[in-house]
Amino acid sequence: MSSKRPCARGQGGVTLIELIIFIVIVGVAVMAVLGVLSMTTKNSADPLRRKQALMIAEGLLEEVQLAKFTFCQPTAGNVDTAANAAACENGLAENWGAEGTSRPHDNINDYVPAANKPTAAFDLNGQLSDANGNPMPASGYAASVTITPQVLGGIGAAGANADTEVLRIRVTVSYGSEQVVLDGFRTRYAPNFP
Repeated sequence: MSSKRPCARGQGGVTLIELIIFIVIVGVAVMAVLGVLSMTTKNSADPLRRKQALMIAEGLLEEVQLAKFTFCQPTAGNVDTAANAAACENGLAENWGAEGTSRPHDNINDYVPAANKPTAAFDLNGQLSDANGNPMPASGYAASVTITPQVLGGIGAAGANADTEVLRIRVTVSYGSEQVVLDGFRTRYAPNFP
């Protein structure tokens, strides 16, 4: 008797079609992971730029808020006691617009030429500058300030009057297609408190 073994038809490896399907599935998965990594890497600088823009806006807003808010120009003899702009001696009432070009300005309304008008008050030859007039080392940012007479808690007056008791200060810092906007308020505490 001859002993014939039956032919084993079991697989001893991977077929070419299975190998190709495996390579395609792994390739698609790797492409998806690389796409997510690429997008994350490309956009990872945006939070940094936003934080820088926020720090710039906070600094500029603080500079404007710390300026005096008096009815008279600082050279008026009664700057500390005048109860309104009409009471300023020698016609030295504080109006919109800077008397000089250097920063920091001596009064809040010196930062803009008129109420409700966005102004690049922090710009020095096309680049942002600090309060001392030195160019900031951060490039790609632009800033503007808008000062608006406001009614707040029943005090103040809306409009373009520089003789109001409340001002809203809005600083906008732009970078690329994004921007950061900060609002702050300044009230006149008392006629003789700058």
